[in-house]
Amino acid sequence: MRKVILLRPRGFCAGVVRAIDIVKLALEAYGPPVYVRKEIVHNRHVVEELRRAGAIFVEELDEVPEGARVIFSAHGVAPSVREQARARRLAVIDATCPLVTKVHLEAVRFARMGYTIVLIGHRDHDEVIGTLGEAPHCTVVVSTLEEVDRLAPPDPERVAYITQTTLSLDETRDIVSRLRERFPAIQGPAAQDICYATENRQLAVKAVAPLCQLLLVVGSQNSSNSKRLVEVARKSGLRAHLVDDASQLNPAWFEDVETVAVTAGASAPEHLVQELVRALADHGFDQLEELTLKEEDVRFTLPPQLVSIAARPTPVEL
Repeated sequence: MRKVILLRPRGFCAGVVRAIDIVKLALEAYGPPVYVRKEIVHNRHVVEELRRAGAIFVEELDEVPEGARVIFSAHGVAPSVREQARARRLAVIDATCPLVTKVHLEAVRFARMGYTIVLIGHRDHDEVIGTLGEAPHCTVVVSTLEEVDRLAPPDPERVAYITQTTLSLDETRDIVSRLRERFPAIQGPAAQDICYATENRQLAVKAVAPLCQLLLVVGSQNSSNSKRLVEVARKSGLRAHLVDDASQLNPAWFEDVETVAVTAGASAPEHLVQELVRALADHGFDQLEELTLKEEDVRFTLPPQLVSIAARPTPVEL
């Protein structure tokens, strides 16, 4: 009998829940339109749902009328963006994930201490662009061991590293090891920058790899943490595919597959996972079991201007 192993934890992390709540609460409190700079989280379905509710997504702040209300995405922004918002008299609601804010504060601290900052991450990702903006004069982005080998900081004794929050644990560990080899005095964050949700979902994928022949990850193509789950699976010798939703299933993937594991990136809604499970049942995978690595109970507080609205009796539906 064909089987589905549903991984837990999966799907929304605390930062994503907070960001989506912020947009929904802002629409409830102020009415549409509410502008959002960039995708609030990297998931096509979430963005489309919020767009239908009245959110207007823009790439840059010059697309927002002066004096309007704008939300910064969960990925954070550079100080130059905050300054532009002030200049345009925009009413800002900040949905930056607190774990991303932590990395920004580390960048500021290391810059003030005169360090060259090595930012490990993907240079075209919104989170990295925002973090880089905190100290662009002394920060260099690396994503490979080869780029580490080419580093030539002005003072090798004053180097620090920080990381994007949604990276592969293993790849980041290798890059940090190479940095320590090259710069023995290097400083780093007191606690790792890779977020708890990214780590937990990757560890769950590693745990299930010996138990199945295929992994399906629900998430959008621009979701860094979702793509990392596919990479982790493949490096464990497991076939894996990233799908936005059940419509992207390919029957050819199921040849010689008796057990398929399913997980979801940190910005993928649970209803997409359940739709995928139902679609898999149509392909004969009608036995379902859940594999729980650990429970997650992280919660983040809302921005002050939305706290009283959230306290009203009617809950925000996710």
